[in-house]
Amino acid sequence: MKDFKEKLSLVPTKPGSYQMKNKDGVIIYVGKAKNLQRRLRSYFTRTVTGKTKMLVEDIDDFEYIVTSSELESLILEITLIKKYDPKYNILLRDDKSYPYIELTNDKYPTLKIVRNVKRKKNKNHLYGPYPNVSAARKTVNMINRIYPLRKCDNLKKDLCLYYHINECLGYCKKEVDKDTIDTMKKEIITFLKGDSSIISKKIEVEMQKASENLNFEKALELKNMLNDIDTTLKKQKIDLNKNYNFDLVNFYYDNNYLGIELFFIREGLLFGRHNEIISSLGDISNEITEYLIKFYDKGILPHELVISEELDEELLSNYFHIKVTKPQKGKLKNLVNLARENAKEQMELEKETLKRDDEERLNALNELKNLLGLEKLSRMESFDNSHLFGTFYVGGMVVFDDFLPNKDLYRKYKISTEVKDDLSAMREVIYRRYFKTLMEESYKPDLIVMDGGQLQISVCKEIIDSLGLDIPIIGLVKDKSHRTSYIMNDKYEILDVSKDSKLFLFLTRIQEEVHRYAIAYHRNIKAKGALSSVLDVVPGIGEVRKKELLKHFGSLKKMKEANLEELEKIVGKEVAEKLFEYLKEV
Repeated sequence: MKDFKEKLSLVPTKPGSYQMKNKDGVIIYVGKAKNLQRRLRSYFTRTVTGKTKMLVEDIDDFEYIVTSSELESLILEITLIKKYDPKYNILLRDDKSYPYIELTNDKYPTLKIVRNVKRKKNKNHLYGPYPNVSAARKTVNMINRIYPLRKCDNLKKDLCLYYHINECLGYCKKEVDKDTIDTMKKEIITFLKGDSSIISKKIEVEMQKASENLNFEKALELKNMLNDIDTTLKKQKIDLNKNYNFDLVNFYYDNNYLGIELFFIREGLLFGRHNEIISSLGDISNEITEYLIKFYDKGILPHELVISEELDEELLSNYFHIKVTKPQKGKLKNLVNLARENAKEQMELEKETLKRDDEERLNALNELKNLLGLEKLSRMESFDNSHLFGTFYVGGMVVFDDFLPNKDLYRKYKISTEVKDDLSAMREVIYRRYFKTLMEESYKPDLIVMDGGQLQISVCKEIIDSLGLDIPIIGLVKDKSHRTSYIMNDKYEILDVSKDSKLFLFLTRIQEEVHRYAIAYHRNIKAKGALSSVLDVVPGIGEVRKKELLKHFGSLKKMKEANLEELEKIVGKEVAEKLFEYLKEV
């Protein structure tokens, strides 16, 4: 560890953001502080363990930016984290966004489950989040069966099956009274806000009819619906005496691990909870703040956030622009304490497993570092490609930090139409990835993991050398049964790694993940089978050109019938030629 005594003495005692760098000048951690000097000194003057010890050992230099307030330093911190994605900042283990139930405000509304709520610019009704995805699906299916809402995305030319089984009012052919639609919407909204009385009565009436008609199978199905309502609504009721809407956060810290617990309260109902355990640097308030910012970046902010007394009420309120409260007594305080108990319980269940996993990963990293003769090893990138429609290729890149997937850095690649084989596709993807590194002076990985042996490694070396970069490469070589057999370095030497070792297991997980990612990309496109999906993989076509093509042609059939000159009018000659080639194969 370097001696920063002299440099630390020059650090001001003002608020600001600080950036830790390794020996390559790469930013490995970004933090903020009310008092920069006190916070920075704490890293180098106290005994540190766990993740903090790893960080301190990796620090070769630090910089800082003074700000006029703590809020300003938080905004700067988050901006720098998004820009540099430092490896020691919080990485959300569960990167998935929770689903919401959406009731559209269309003339003929639909009810469905949505995830990408951040992209929603219209004023549809959104309810959630629903951590229990199956409960959300059951709710949507149940409401869609009880209420004859529009079921199709676009109105059909003729009446469909849903109309004939009384689950749609035939909006494509029939004139439906607005009052009828408004009544349905009102009752559905009432239910989604937690009042199940209207829907329960409807189900009971239908259940009675089915029973009288000796249709016991349908009666049982309706009874199960009532049971589902009881499970998802009535048993989640919290005695708050009013219909509160807020999220609540608390935590439990123990021996370098931080357990975070979130409760989602809607209309006095506990819609669900979210918990996560992360390796901590010990700066708890700052880490939870950073965690919440990343968490809500994937979903909708609540109208109010209830927090524990250790967190910064004013800072969170000013950053999120919402009401933030710290209850001191009463039922809300009891709920805050309950969240802490849940965080503690989850910690006790998972801490030993997490600790063992962390030790196994670090031991495997050290083993690989020694085998390759590297001074440092953390970030690894791996590539794979998959052909589309038989000849055209798409590529994928996955990123792992200390053998943990960093999905925010995953990337998909559209590959030029001239590419006709795997090695050429790989050559193009690797060149584009690391040419961008040079142009933007962004981070480069500590290791490239290739899915293959000497051929794949040589293609990667060719590109890396041509760009003047120095990044070690390994290849995971498969046998005739397409199972990973051994590991080869960039000198084409076989490394002494046992198939039974944790290192072999972690490396094959990277291999499986990049293969899954590339295959999923091209399968999703093929599964959609729509014009929009085809356009997603044509090089040179982004969102603007895609919208223009969709608006002009309207269907894949009409676009395939178009000649080259017609396509050129929309997207220009060069892109039109690529699109024309794609359409011939679709």
